[in-house]
Amino acid sequence: MSTAVGQRPALTWAVNLAVLLLVVIWTVPTFGILVSSLRDKDQLAVSGWWTALFPSEQSIAARTAPPAEAEREGANWVLRGNVFESGSGRISAFGVSIQRPSEFQPGEVAEMRGGGTATVEENGDYVVAYSEQPDDTRGERLFVTALEAPKFTLANYRTVLFSEGIGQSFINTLTVTIPATVIPILIAAYAAYALSWMQFPGRALLLAVVVGLLVVPLQMSLIPLLRLYNGVGIGKSYIGIWLAHTGFGLPLAIYLLRNYISGLPREIIESAKVDGASDFEIFRKIVLPLSFPALASFAIFQFLWVWNDLLVATVFLGNNEEQLVMTGRLRELLGSRGGNWEILTASAFVAIVVPIAVFFLLQRYLVRGLLAGSVKGG
Repeated sequence: MSTAVGQRPALTWAVNLAVLLLVVIWTVPTFGILVSSLRDKDQLAVSGWWTALFPSEQSIAARTAPPAEAEREGANWVLRGNVFESGSGRISAFGVSIQRPSEFQPGEVAEMRGGGTATVEENGDYVVAYSEQPDDTRGERLFVTALEAPKFTLANYRTVLFSEGIGQSFINTLTVTIPATVIPILIAAYAAYALSWMQFPGRALLLAVVVGLLVVPLQMSLIPLLRLYNGVGIGKSYIGIWLAHTGFGLPLAIYLLRNYISGLPREIIESAKVDGASDFEIFRKIVLPLSFPALASFAIFQFLWVWNDLLVATVFLGNNEEQLVMTGRLRELLGSRGGNWEILTASAFVAIVVPIAVFFLLQRYLVRGLLAGSVKGG
């Protein structure tokens, strides 16, 4: 007995550490995306978010004025300028040539490949000197490695929030997500009650088919479904995508709700039947109110999945400007190569605002519904 009691604190500590580790694993990447979304575009391209509070190293490839514009100063012909547009910054090392040579210190004279010498100061000012009057019309290239102070900005969010069409895409996403969440819940609730408490031939086989559909990849059915929709005239429409999301979400919804509903006390159902209540009355007045935690659990999953969906929306709605959903609009902002990291990180937080609100609204029912559905069965 004492040994078992002594093991409990150790087990509690192990559980707490495991939970803490999971929280860190999920939180650190999210925090990194948040920091990146607030960083300057140029700094984000050259350094990670964990360096956001430290000066970042910038590689600048500048070009001097044409050598033919050099002015006579004493025995030399001289060009002057600044490698920074604003004249700010601090140079840690630099090189001067068409190709990158070994690095030089600020103020040190560097020999250029095409002749002449160059000196770059810490504020970015450069002086290029030629011993003879040059006639080249193409400026010399200066490669500079500079240290730049940390910069934070809201420009990334302004680009996303005020881009053309973002408001319409937000409305389109709500138009797709809300019905695609409600419809499967209604159908699955009726089906789960029937599979739990109604006796009819083939019930076990039907339940096995539902479970089997959980492992079928939805990608296999996209093209056949689209061809079917085009044949009946609902292709590239909201009705088509509602039906598609309903079909893809029903197996999980029925399985989850059936496990929960079948675990309800049998005495309540039998007492209602003895009192003459029909199956519909039992479902509406008893089962449905008691099953709200399970309904809320599935609603969270379905809402998150549909809200963040891009593949199904692209297939069944397309890229029409009037029907483009939020994920499609944000994809367009990334450019043809998808390398605009500042837009990507800001878009991530803009896109998760509504799902987070839904999650916190229903999260108290999530664990209750999942646990009840996982340990009870009939």
